[in-house]
Amino acid sequence: MLLLGAPAVGKTSILYRFVKNQFSHDYITTIGINYLTKDISIGKKDSAKIIIWDIAGQKKFKFLHKQYYEGTHGALVIFDLTKKETFEKLNEWVQSFREARGDEPMVLIGNKSDLKNQIEISENEAKEYASINSMDLIITSAKTGENVENAFINLSKRILDKISD
Repeated sequence: MLLLGAPAVGKTSILYRFVKNQFSHDYITTIGINYLTKDISIGKKDSAKIIIWDIAGQKKFKFLHKQYYEGTHGALVIFDLTKKETFEKLNEWVQSFREARGDEPMVLIGNKSDLKNQIEISENEAKEYASINSMDLIITSAKTGENVENAFINLSKRILDKISD
């Protein structure tokens, strides 16, 4: 699966919170691509090994994106709840992924819920976007870990459901 979104929305922080249960307050730009793997349990009987690709959000790395889309089965599309411009750029990420992967599952992630006094995008606004684009919405905080695991489990279930159809 892929982690997609504008720079500094928390893609790498979400990845490290999920895989290693770690959070760093220091922002380190992803150059190109980063990936980690994790074995997960999905429900009572299913398990999976997931490979998670964290793609750099900067425009100068856009030429790399499509080659990493190949072979992926889903994406977490992430925006920063405290930065409206990251929400406004979601269409670029969604359209790019859909052009490359068709109707593979995507889950919309509103990250940084711990910064309650700085939130610029309402949950209703995000829910409407998710609904229009056939995505589930999950509000997360990589800092506290809130709903991070749920986001990966949700996407993994959607991927398994699609594969088994």
